[in-house]
Amino acid sequence: MRHPFPFARRAAAMLLALAAGCLSGTEPNSPSNPATETYAASLGVNIPQMTKLSDDLYVQDIVVGTGTVAATGKTVTVIYTGWLPNGTQFDSNVGKAAFSVTLGAGGVIPGWEIGLVGVKAGGKRRLVIGSALGYGPVANGPIPANSTLVFDVQVNTVQ
Repeated sequence: MRHPFPFARRAAAMLLALAAGCLSGTEPNSPSNPATETYAASLGVNIPQMTKLSDDLYVQDIVVGTGTVAATGKTVTVIYTGWLPNGTQFDSNVGKAAFSVTLGAGGVIPGWEIGLVGVKAGGKRRLVIGSALGYGPVANGPIPANSTLVFDVQVNTVQ
């Protein structure tokens, strides 16, 4: 996985998976619930201490930035790492080029689109994203279907 995949492609893949499940007579696995997951201690996830934005999205500012506030329509440049709840890292651009995305343009999973709004440049935010705002019932590379995702995202710039 290079970065959280575009919403339009994810939505199409989810529809295909749901159709395949209906045609085969089986139900897709249940969506994940971040509030009931068990997290590896190394991730530092403490759901009761996080801000709940929805049943599928919890955020925590690890470092509060002092720069421009990220908002829908703004482009953020970030350094990030993503893990599964068991502590398995599935992606990171640490030590590589920063990743830029315009919030609200559908360039990343909905958990990022919503979860990065309000963070200030220079800040670091932890996102815990349920499968409904992640990759849904479709596996994506090393990420199993219906997975909760944990991201630490350092926001370098907001433009």
